[in-house]
Amino acid sequence: QVQLVESGGGLVQAGGSLRLSCAASGRTLSSYAMGWFRQAPGKEREFVATISRAGAVTQYVDSVKGRFTISRDNAKNTGYLQMNSLKPEDTAVYYCAAGMYISRTQDYLYWGQGTQVAVSS
Repeated sequence: QVQLVESGGGLVQAGGSLRLSCAASGRTLSSYAMGWFRQAPGKEREFVATISRAGAVTQYVDSVKGRFTISRDNAKNTGYLQMNSLKPEDTAVYYCAAGMYISRTQDYLYWGQGTQVAVSS
């Protein structure tokens, strides 16, 4: 079992930055690929980014390419999502997830509880 806890969300103005963290406990995070997803009010949860176990491979949804960066520090058992040039449409609850493979779909084994990101215009 892996427990995931997100942090770093908050309220920021458009154009600002936030860094989300995803701290893992229970098992070493290096055993899993990681993903970040988000769910805006009234919308389905959607894929944001994913990273392979060693961090060599990353993928992003087109809407965040060039603005968001997914990374991980396996020694700290923590994953990150650096979000720059934030837009109001990035407002959502952000979830981290861990699974056996990088994936754009929601077939991850473990999920965090989410952290709220709100971007004002």
